[in-house]
This record gives sequence, structure tokens and C-alpha cells, in this order.
Amino acid sequence: MDSQLKKRFMRVIPPALVIVFVCFSLPFLVNSSGQKQAAAKPGEVVFKSLLAERGWYSSDANELEKQIVTLYQKAEVEPNNNVIALILPHAGYRYSGQIAVSGIKTAGKKYKRIVIIGPSHSLPMEEILSVPRVTHYQTPLGKIPLDVEFINELLKYPMFQNVPQAHKYEHSVQIDVPLLQYNREDFKIVPIVAGQCSLETIKKASAILKSLIDSETLVIASSDFTHYGPNYGFVPFTENIQEEIKKLDMGAYEDIARLDAEGFLSYRQKTGATICGYIPIAILLSMFGQDVKAELIRYATSGELMGDYTNSVSYFAIAFSGTWESQPLLEPQSNTPELTEQDKQQLLILARKTMVYAVKNRRVPQESELGVKISDAMRTPRAAFVTLKEHSRLRGCIGDVFPRQPLYKSIIINTINACFNDTRFPQVREEECNDIKIEISALTVPELVASPNEIRIGIDGVVLRKNGRSALYLPQVAPEQGWDVAQTLTHLSVKARLPSDAWKEGASFQVFQAIVFGEEDK
Repeated sequence: MDSQLKKRFMRVIPPALVIVFVCFSLPFLVNSSGQKQAAAKPGEVVFKSLLAERGWYSSDANELEKQIVTLYQKAEVEPNNNVIALILPHAGYRYSGQIAVSGIKTAGKKYKRIVIIGPSHSLPMEEILSVPRVTHYQTPLGKIPLDVEFINELLKYPMFQNVPQAHKYEHSVQIDVPLLQYNREDFKIVPIVAGQCSLETIKKASAILKSLIDSETLVIASSDFTHYGPNYGFVPFTENIQEEIKKLDMGAYEDIARLDAEGFLSYRQKTGATICGYIPIAILLSMFGQDVKAELIRYATSGELMGDYTNSVSYFAIAFSGTWESQPLLEPQSNTPELTEQDKQQLLILARKTMVYAVKNRRVPQESELGVKISDAMRTPRAAFVTLKEHSRLRGCIGDVFPRQPLYKSIIINTINACFNDTRFPQVREEECNDIKIEISALTVPELVASPNEIRIGIDGVVLRKNGRSALYLPQVAPEQGWDVAQTLTHLSVKARLPSDAWKEGASFQVFQAIVFGEEDK
């Protein structure tokens, strides 16, 4: 493969082994000097925000609190007890903290639940909104509870999934939590990280959220606005930069003020405006009734704050006043709809056509180029592994642990990954394709188990995690090798580059099931 072509091809398909073996590790509660820290109680699962460690704000509780106090003191706004929603920025506090606090301070009444929807900046997800399966968030200011019951209701719908990696480093939701902690008491949060979503998914997500919220709920859409400059690959003008940026931002605000979600999305697409949280904003706008009114609380740019417009990011605080209109509860759907025999055959055909196309053309095929009919079950978000075997020997096996996209797209991506990105094997050559058999494993979402005694050989796949290392076996691996639970975990420990007996103490285990089908089944 030509080196430049290979680079472009590999940028499209990220090395899935990293996704498989890293993405599910959660930053659980650890001791940190200077933090208001309480030990986790029985039944608590605490997510420790990494933003302080990554420099978004101070890790020292006293220093952070002083910074937030100053932001609140400088926020000269009138509290409004009719605020039901906000759009807030999510940059570091030195840039957008004052704008964010101005918005939060405007929301004057007490809320029992605050839903925060932010975009995914680093983990690609499609048609998915991720909510965490934890009970508390931990920041330097202490623990804050999550509305677990609300989250469990969201997880009844296929578009809402638990994708731990989506939350691990994502600042768009976490950055607002200390600002809320300082100013409020006795509330719970619902963190939602949104992937790339179609208008259909946006409307469905807004209807689901609207059916679950009440008058004591505040919804926050987290977004920065225009990212201008070479650092962001967006330089549509080089003169009158300050005025042109503001013009671009205010054009977006006009659609927001009209509560026009489709108009806002159309404006962003037409202008190319680099608004990172456009999906959360569109979801929020789709939730409103006609009596809601928007108010621009504060607007600023980093170019203005820093006196340099070479690269600039824009920030809005926008408050929405009114009432939430009641919405009938939508009928939940199974997160793992049954795959029919026809679905399975179509997915195998999809995988084979993908392999042949990618090996021959060295690019990712479009759905339309493969000529496979995609059913609703195949469009449901679901993780999957694709296994290649040549003359009964393993030739490649790569997949996702947590759902990040529709099942059929997971099959396309991981077929290519198995062909080109499994570092244990050379890349698949065109002349090999006829000798390769394809097997697909469609996974359920992994669940934690308390001990190895709960692992069922031949039924459960296993994820082992310890000391920042992890490894996975699909359900079919142990029976194929003739292993019992102890042997499986011993081999899994070695696979994770841990001592062979590492599983016996201090390790955690997740199990999942899989529907396994292959071309040899025909």
C-alpha cells in the first residue's frame, strides 16, 4: 500500500485494539491531596473527574473555591425563577468561566435535577448519547449524586447507551459541575455525552428527555461557538475578524432565539460555523414549547479576552424561561432487538463485501456501494467483533466492547480493522479473500460481576481489568480451548500483560453475551 494512501486509510479507521482494551476503564475514586473527599459508601460507584489533573481547573479545593467565588461575585445578573434551561460554554475557567457562571447565576430557583448535555470531542459515536452507570461524580469540591433512576429510564431506549470512554476525558459536561456544586445543594445531575446524531435521532432524544423531566428540572446544553483560526482549520475571513466572528455567532443566536432547531442546524451547515455542541443545542431547542423565551445573558470571545484574534473561540450564556410542556412517555424499546436469520445473513454479506472492497480499493466503502439492505435491528447501536479465519486458523479479530454506532457500521469498521489493524497478523491480501471465513459476534452491554464465581463458561464473554491494564475474551474462546473459569482468567491475565495469577486479587470483571454466527454456519 502506498504510504500516503495508507496514512489516509488508517486515519479513517482508528486502531480498534486501542478501543477494545482501553476504552472501558473508568477513573474511579482515588485519594487526592487538597480535595474534599469522602470514602465511597457501600453501593456507591464514584466517577472521579480528571479535569483537575489535566489542568482545566485547580485540584486544590480551597484554591478552586476561591476562583469560583470571584466568578460569582463578578457576575452581575438578575436571578430569574422561570429559567428552565441554559446554553453554557465549556472552556477553561480563565476563558469562559465568567460567562458560564453568569448563566448559572441567572437560573435563580432550586432544582432537584440538572441534566447536562455535552458533545463528544474525542470519541467518535454515531446515533448514540452516552450516560454513565455510576452513582456519583467526584470533583475537588466533593461528591455529587447522579439521578440513577432517571438514567435507568434513559437506558431503556436504544439511542441511550453507557459508553464509559465517552465520559473519561470529556470536559464538555464535567467542566460545569464544580460551578454548580458551589452554588447549589440537594440536587442530582444527569451527564449526557452526545455523539453525531441525525435529525431523526435528535428529535427522538428530545422527546424522550421531555417525557421524563418535570418543573424542577434544569437542562443545560454545553457548547462553545465559533472556533476561528488555523488551529481549528476555520479561516473563512481574514479582515474585520472581530466583527465577522460576532456576525457569524449572532446569526446562530437568531435561530436559537426563535427556538428553531432545524433552522439552527441548517445555518451551521450552510455557514460552516464551528459550533462544537450543535447536537446538544438542537436537542434542547427541540424540547421547547411555544411559550419559552430565550435571553442572551452574556457573550464574549477568547480573542477579545486575550487581545489576539489569530485563534479565537466564542462563548454564549443563554437562558430560556417558561415551562416544560408535558410529553407522553414514549414506549421503551429493547436495547438489543433480536436479529433474524435474514439479518445475520445480510450482516455476513455486508462483512464480506466490505472486506473485498477495502482490500481492493484501500478505502472505506459507503453503505450504498455495498448493496446490502439494512434492517432496523441492524441500525440499532450495538458493539460487535469481526473474526477472520483462514483454513480454520485465526487471521484477525477486532471489535468494540461498548456500542458506539449502529451495528451495521460496527461490522463495516471492524471488518476493515480485522483486515488491516490486527497487529498480530500481516494485512489481508486480495488473493486471500476467497479462503477467509468471517464470523460475527454481536455483543450485549458489559455488566460488572462481583466475583469470578458469577462467570459462566460458554455463555459469558469476560473483560478483566487491573492496575490500568485490561483484556477481553469472547464467549466462544473458553469452550474452543477447553478452559474452565480459572484457566480462562489465567490466560486473560497474561493477555493483559499481568502476572498469570493477577486475577485472584484486586481485579474487576465484566461479563457480556454474544450472538455468534459465521459463514461456516451456512
